[in-house]
Amino acid sequence: MDETLVPGALVRHPDCPDWGIGQVQSVIGPRITVNFEHAGKLLINGAAVSLNVVDPGTLD
Repeated sequence: MDETLVPGALVRHPDCPDWGIGQVQSVIGPRITVNFEHAGKLLINGAAVSLNVVDPGTLD
């Protein structure tokens, strides 16, 4: 699993761009809790989905 997925990291779900940017809340094994702009707080299975980490410097 991606070691940059730590609480506070900004991510996008590769299959759901309409969810917007999400902020990682917690990472426990493969379970990643993310609070997305347009989808709210969701539990992501990191073994099945590879979240894309967003560089905060690229956001407007």
